[in-house]
Amino acid sequence: MENTGGGAFLRNRRLESFMNTSSGQRVEEPARILVKDESGQRRRTDVYTDDDGWVPTIISWIRIVICFVSMMVTTFIWALIMVVFIPWPYARVRQGNIYGHVTGRMLMWILGNPIKIEGAEYSNERAIYISNHASPIDIFLIMWLTPTGTVGIAKKEIIWYPLFGQLYVLANHLRIDRSNPTAAIESMKEAACAVVKNNLSLIIFPEGTRSKNGRLLPFKKGFVHLALQSRLPIVPIVLTGTHLAWKKGSLHVRPAPLTVKYLPPVSTENWKVDKIDDYVKMVHNLYAEHLPETQRPLP
Repeated sequence: MENTGGGAFLRNRRLESFMNTSSGQRVEEPARILVKDESGQRRRTDVYTDDDGWVPTIISWIRIVICFVSMMVTTFIWALIMVVFIPWPYARVRQGNIYGHVTGRMLMWILGNPIKIEGAEYSNERAIYISNHASPIDIFLIMWLTPTGTVGIAKKEIIWYPLFGQLYVLANHLRIDRSNPTAAIESMKEAACAVVKNNLSLIIFPEGTRSKNGRLLPFKKGFVHLALQSRLPIVPIVLTGTHLAWKKGSLHVRPAPLTVKYLPPVSTENWKVDKIDDYVKMVHNLYAEHLPETQRPLP
């Protein structure tokens, strides 16, 4: 399932088309606003400020309900498609990606956040894609923007998530056993073998869980084990602003501007098993360099 140049062209055209729809969602820089500094002087800044009035809150709830209902509809439709494709496991991977592109794009359109995408020329590589994770919106963006022929890796318990978990399994995405380090490493080896054998890409959140405040968490070693097994390059996807748009534990989605930045692929051809910790630290530092100050890990 290697991606062709034509596929990249069509995908980028879909991206441009979506960003210029009449919904008002578009690629733009955050609006500059006037705030007072400590001395009382007014100055312009790019800092996003919350609006917790009752009208924006009600609008946010309506958007969330529409997202939920819309996702239920597309999930049900693609679940039926997956059942038809049960004899062809890797055709289901492709269908799962198409589901993600349609559903993720639709959900972001409903939420209406302005989005800026950088480094799109790296978005169609056969690679291990990794992303920081601080909001449910991250899931929508990753579903939409990862290329066809990409499998996700999640904890095995995802199967218990209503509808979405069952579709995840039907789409032949990969699950790992995180109950102990040995089982997790063995699961990673099996995942890497499946990826190499079927010419797939991978997407994984290396933090292993969602950040509560948007600050980058320490990385788990799983993505390095996958790279050592598959020798695929690593393409970091840096997401900024999603933690402000939809905070953990909140039901209020705010119109904060979002940025999706693909970094150049990191070659893993010459990586060695005895330097796993060094590679984890290197990629973690790469993220810290490209995140805004408010999302960098604390010392």
